Amino acid sequence: MSSLRVCPSSFFHLRPVHLFTSSAKFRFCPSIRRELRLIPSRPSSSSSSFRRSESFPSSCSSPTPVTGSGELRNQTLGEVDEGDKIKRKLEEFNWDHSFVKELPGDPRSDVIPRKVLHACYSKVSPSVQVNDPQLVSWSDSVADLLDLDPKEFQRPDFPLLLSGAKPLPGAMPYAQCYGGHQFGRWAGQLGDGRAITLGEVLNSRGERWELQLKGAGRTPYSRFSDGLAVLRSSIREFLGSEAMHCLGIPTTRALCLLTTGRGVVRDMFYDGNPKEEPGAIVCRVSQSFLRFGSYQIHASRGKEDLEIVKKLADYAIRHHFPHIEKRSMNRSDTSNKYAAWVVEVAERTATLFARWQGVGFTHGVLNTDNMSILGQTIDYGPFGFLDGFDPSYTPNTTDLPGRRYCFANQPDIGLWNIAQFAEALAAAELINEKEADYAMERYGDKFMDEYESMMTKKLGLSKYNKEMISELLNNMAVDKVDYTNFFRLLSNVKANHNTPDDDEELLKPLEAVLLDIGKERKEAWIKWVRGYIQEVSCGSDITSSDEERKARMDLVNPKYILRNYLCQSAIDAAEQGDFSEVNNLIRLMKRPYEEQPGMEKYAGLPPAWAYRPGVCMLSCSS
Repeated sequence: MSSLRVCPSSFFHLRPVHLFTSSAKFRFCPSIRRELRLIPSRPSSSSSSFRRSESFPSSCSSPTPVTGSGELRNQTLGEVDEGDKIKRKLEEFNWDHSFVKELPGDPRSDVIPRKVLHACYSKVSPSVQVNDPQLVSWSDSVADLLDLDPKEFQRPDFPLLLSGAKPLPGAMPYAQCYGGHQFGRWAGQLGDGRAITLGEVLNSRGERWELQLKGAGRTPYSRFSDGLAVLRSSIREFLGSEAMHCLGIPTTRALCLLTTGRGVVRDMFYDGNPKEEPGAIVCRVSQSFLRFGSYQIHASRGKEDLEIVKKLADYAIRHHFPHIEKRSMNRSDTSNKYAAWVVEVAERTATLFARWQGVGFTHGVLNTDNMSILGQTIDYGPFGFLDGFDPSYTPNTTDLPGRRYCFANQPDIGLWNIAQFAEALAAAELINEKEADYAMERYGDKFMDEYESMMTKKLGLSKYNKEMISELLNNMAVDKVDYTNFFRLLSNVKANHNTPDDDEELLKPLEAVLLDIGKERKEAWIKWVRGYIQEVSCGSDITSSDEERKARMDLVNPKYILRNYLCQSAIDAAEQGDFSEVNNLIRLMKRPYEEQPGMEKYAGLPPAWAYRPGVCMLSCSS
């Protein structure tokens, strides 16, 4: 993409924490300084100002976890009120296929690895080989999105249909063409190398949902890969997407997880020691799998493909941002709809990244081909949640030693990626420099607004206190305090007039996470807690009791997160044929903000083995 230029820096200082020091003087300073400005290769005369707030799903509910291997009826995710809802069989899906019908496609239908020019997709059927495929787990709440009758999960041929081994009636499968920047460098064409979209299902509420099989076989974008997926990464994708949804964070969803009964050879650590692993497939669901890279690939290919950028933008606005389309048809509104659209994408992305920071989530592979235009978490590779607070944490072995995608860098990377997306639109003359700059400015403002609001709620404060929060994060980083458990326990600190004078009593609510700290560090924590109590007690609009404050804080500070070692425990058992822990976790994660008596072990600090290679950090291998 040499014709597109961004000036000049890739560090934007949106990060709410400052990186790479472990000294006692480690300071965290939430700040914002936007230095990025787009220099488009072609000018445009349009302008826009557009703002929008977004609401996202709340936490979920679930049945009681099973403790044994369980029968198939016990392996569901969530309860659905039967009522009078429309219930369809797989053969009765209301398919639409707008992506295939409205956008240019590849004239070829083979899966030979090649450059696919002037096309948004290639028609390709799943080619995965199966041997007695088995349904491991599923989500009734996702089935409800599709109007799918939960009884369909009991069908003997369900694993064949949802693995792609047997054609699903009405489907029109294809693989999407896209490119992207990987670790900051333009990688050219990438595309769906092991994901095949079956098509779009319209539900009774008028919603559009794409069904995609991950690990279903080769496509023209597979390059030298086999297009398959292994059980360990498929379990992580299934658990991760559903756990994130129930945390209230925008994400792609997962309908079901299946094993293929066939082996797949992978070199997990890229160390020349490949081994055969169980194969698996996840059926992913999203309203769209369009990415920033879907636009970049066509913008990079010169004048002939720039019209495709516009077609893709029009398609996305028409089907997924119809409020922008409606406003653009209003004769009194002279703003540029593409400028309004890029601003909304930027704001959704900023909100997403702020919410990641709130729960300590690190994506691990924030390449532009892994950035959804809907502001969703997409492509669960080597992701991870923080255990001991380390802002330089990255769960991706490929991200070492630069740590481009580490926890603290995520906000800056989000802005950098928005800049690349804006470049593609500018190349097609859909937005101008001023509009691109405004979108990036809105990203920064939205991120800081969301971050400050989120941290204020996590601490139960009446208003954002930058100094207090910076000092807290500094203390947590120095002592590697468990991120999730600390905020959950903080709600137990009493802020009434009976605050204990004894220092030991003062820290007692936090003793489970303040482990092995010396006298100097203990004094630092005592000072912070006393300041925190004073802030809460004197808050101008805080008139509620400690119990009421705790209830509010517990609504935003989860007790249960999908820690990497919990995932690994489920994977280890599943590779031996025992899927009970997969289903226990999926049920547990449905209610992350609730206490769930008897399940406290899942909220404990990680054991020593959790820090071994392949658990706390993973590769991108599938």
